[in-house]
Amino acid sequence: MSDSPDFSGLEGGVEAQAADAVRAVVSWYNDQLLAQQRSPVPDEERVEELRAGRQAALADQQQLATADLEEAARIKEVYAARLKDLDAS
Repeated sequence: MSDSPDFSGLEGGVEAQAADAVRAVVSWYNDQLLAQQRSPVPDEERVEELRAGRQAALADQQQLATADLEEAARIKEVYAARLKDLDAS
């Protein structure tokens, strides 16, 4: 989707942009998990995939606390692209 944010126009530097990108992906996973929980028959395999994806994003979010600028920039790019892919799915 072309309306997915790329986080490049945000204030606060690369670290803040990376944190925003990771938070957006975590939020996407949370929304999908909520939808599965509200489903009459949740897809347990899908729930496990979503939980694993969310855990990986949360781990990267913690890694940002000690990341240098290069690593923060890499995480920002990875998560901006991931959000676009997730929104398109």
